[in-house]
Amino acid sequence: MKLGILSCSLKCYSTRRLREAAEQRGHKVKVLDTLKFAIDLEEGAPDLYFRRKQLTHYDAVLPRVGASITYFGTAVVRQFEQMDVFCANSSGGISNSRDKLRSLQILSRHHIGIPQTTFVRDKKDVLPAIERVGGAPVIIKLIEGTQGIGVLLAETVKSAEAIIELLQSQKQSVLIQKFVAESKGRDIRAFVVGDQVVGAMRRVAQGQEFRSNVHRGGITESVALDDRYCETAIRAAQIMGLRVAGVDMLEGKNGPQIMEVNSSPGLEGIERCTQLDIAGSIIDYIAAQVDFPEIDLRQRLTVSRGYGVTEIHIPEGSEFVGSSINDSGLRDRDLNALTLYRGTSVIPNPKSSRQLEAGDRLLCFGKLELMRDLIPAKTRRKRRPKVKDLPDLPVADEAHVDENEAPSEQVNTDTDDSSVDWTPSEED
Repeated sequence: MKLGILSCSLKCYSTRRLREAAEQRGHKVKVLDTLKFAIDLEEGAPDLYFRRKQLTHYDAVLPRVGASITYFGTAVVRQFEQMDVFCANSSGGISNSRDKLRSLQILSRHHIGIPQTTFVRDKKDVLPAIERVGGAPVIIKLIEGTQGIGVLLAETVKSAEAIIELLQSQKQSVLIQKFVAESKGRDIRAFVVGDQVVGAMRRVAQGQEFRSNVHRGGITESVALDDRYCETAIRAAQIMGLRVAGVDMLEGKNGPQIMEVNSSPGLEGIERCTQLDIAGSIIDYIAAQVDFPEIDLRQRLTVSRGYGVTEIHIPEGSEFVGSSINDSGLRDRDLNALTLYRGTSVIPNPKSSRQLEAGDRLLCFGKLELMRDLIPAKTRRKRRPKVKDLPDLPVADEAHVDENEAPSEQVNTDTDDSSVDWTPSEED
């Protein structure tokens, strides 16, 4: 294959190792400076220029997009996707992973361990937020940061308030996160390639430092992960839309807790620690997948008018429970089951003979009108009412009031915010 490595650091360890691994396997490879591209757009013909010349054909690209050029870098990757070139990591996956809040929001809807986290902007919300994550000490993180930069430990509520106030005054958005004390300054970096963990190491902080990043002086040791940690790392990378990822996990008392999913993980630390050819594993995976470029499924399947994809939930007591996909009548309605989700298991292209169980979720493609009745009503979380009952106000006798005449006595509608909340919630 002809492989392009998108990187602004031609001489860094990771770029050199990937290039060497590709050349050793007989592939043509070129390192392309991400910032030297020009993106051309015209009807039916997305194109790229590199160093002012039209880019020649590539079978695959491996993005190594730095955090400082995320916007332009993901635009270049997205252009390769529109040109049907296989990208080891999708543009959407890279964007998702770069924003810590967005990545945790995506992971939070799945059954996967994450530290309890909250995001606030109003000063009045800081103290309640700290209480909700278990109180001090807490971890304070900048939404965008790498190599442990922008990660702080606040030992007390007062120091947490001061740190957050300072960062917000500098227009920085911060996350407040539960401090997982049992991790004891340790975390695990699992290197995921495709659907397997090809290497893992434990990073241990030194001295008084709570951050275990190698760039912060942490030491590393090779570790063999059990099935639970491997499955968590692989699922986290897949949920984020990444095929090549470094997944950082804390060793919590209830199992792995995902801290971060890195779309451009460095190779030096893990290769030297594990003595494994991680770069070679990445190149071999790309070579095996090069004929399957990234496809935006929802974008492609909803182009046909009236058709789309949706998820159908099978609740307890449903008529579908106990019947097979074939007997459920879905196919009679011209609906195709693409994937079956059962608990934490994912069953792609389920057989028509597979029986449905309560709690199953089916990802289906078909006519939207025929699927409408199968989509359950959205449930809303119960909450306390925000608006207090108003006192009874005297009502004017409508028979004696001229609609063109102003009332003789006006009711004062200036109500104190503490007694009545007149603002409807976004959900309402």
